Amino acid sequence: MENKGSDEVEKLKTKFLSVWHNVKYSWALKSKTSFSRNSPVLLLGKCYHFKAEDDDSPTEACYEPSEEDFVMGNVEAFRKDFTSRVWLTYREEIPPLPGSTLTSDCGWGCMLRAGQMMLAQALLLHFLGRDWTWSKALALQPLDTETWTTTAAKRLVASLESSIQGSPGPSNHESPPVHQAQASGSAEEADEHLKEMYHRTLVSWFGDSPSAQLGLHRLVRLGLTMGKQAGDWYGPAVVAHILKKAVEEAMDPGLAGITAYVSQDCTVYSADVIDSHRAPRPGQASPERSDAPPSPQDNQPVPASTLSDSRAVIILIPVRLGGEKTNPDYFNFAKSILSLEYCIGIIGGKPKQACYFVGFQDDSLIYMDPHYCQSFVDVSTSDFPLQSYHCPSPKKMPFSKMDPSCTIGFYSRSVQDYERIRHELSKVLQPSAKEKYPAFTFVQGHGRDYDLSASLTPEKREWPFIRDPRRTVTTTGDFVLL
Repeated sequence: MENKGSDEVEKLKTKFLSVWHNVKYSWALKSKTSFSRNSPVLLLGKCYHFKAEDDDSPTEACYEPSEEDFVMGNVEAFRKDFTSRVWLTYREEIPPLPGSTLTSDCGWGCMLRAGQMMLAQALLLHFLGRDWTWSKALALQPLDTETWTTTAAKRLVASLESSIQGSPGPSNHESPPVHQAQASGSAEEADEHLKEMYHRTLVSWFGDSPSAQLGLHRLVRLGLTMGKQAGDWYGPAVVAHILKKAVEEAMDPGLAGITAYVSQDCTVYSADVIDSHRAPRPGQASPERSDAPPSPQDNQPVPASTLSDSRAVIILIPVRLGGEKTNPDYFNFAKSILSLEYCIGIIGGKPKQACYFVGFQDDSLIYMDPHYCQSFVDVSTSDFPLQSYHCPSPKKMPFSKMDPSCTIGFYSRSVQDYERIRHELSKVLQPSAKEKYPAFTFVQGHGRDYDLSASLTPEKREWPFIRDPRRTVTTTGDFVLL
């Protein structure tokens, strides 16, 4: 009887916690983000200008993009590109997470969600290429004050009623009207259908169910092996290793042609990355999989799984850009990184408040915010709504407010691609007069050749910033030097 009563108390606590999270993370007044007309905007390697070339009239310091502005510059193109990125946020009323009774990740899962978004961008590059955009992106309404508060108020009332009645609240599965684009021919229709199939399949891998290949449940289960529980705070370095294991252990045939690598002590060991490109997964005779998805069209990059003796590698590099605060000398470095098309973004944010950085304008970073509680979506259905997985409203943050601890991601399609990436990044990483030390480095050979963290367990051996106690350590400024 005691166990039954205890379970009921836990369920009731979870219910009321869900109601509180609805108030805290949904019922929020969100103002529009202002952008300058005079400065370019960089979004994951794409550059956009909001001022038309023939516009010689005086411009304001900043403005808010509106429907009237879509005729000038690249505002519409930027909005469509940003909205096409996969947006993963807090969810409620999901199946209980492993090792807990929690049915929501509100308040603690933001770094895992940011990591999922970065991983999703790598998969978009892998299957659809950087030029892909979602055909329905511009049909989404911005998450302004009215839409956020109205939706939140409805969900709050429903959650309060369900908590009192003891029944689950209704899920918001309503979809906005779908505007069908006119296709000029059957070939274009088939190509668009194939892209949408990729898109929908990719999103389903991040569903909030135990069976989802890269979903929250899978990430939490992997976190248990690293001493993390559902409800704990996850840092960007730990999330990098969780993502690596999730990709490596994914069983879906579509993910057979891609793997992940995490740097050690801010060092990328080239031989390890090249081995990751070439080596088949355990139990596979070859990295090639005949049932892996084909390329959507001829002029898009071919997924690495279709290339002989090759698979793509997601390179994750946990770094620290300063001591207690981010060193402002590294802002130009962050700009250079986010200007590269093979960069899949940066996960980090403010202290204890993670977000996914995807671009910049002037001295502000552009990011996607996971701190928005949405209803559970069943991605096992063939026509599940995609609208809640895309965000039409970008946010900006001054670089000075960024937490110094973060993880940078890159997508490498092949060994040849990696050599090009290494060469280009080596130039970016060359210290300037202000930047005395690079954020990370490339080294030839394998990590094992340097006997790193030899006294640690296999799991902890890969964790960044864990130093071998036998090595001499000196501190200079904001960094630990070996």
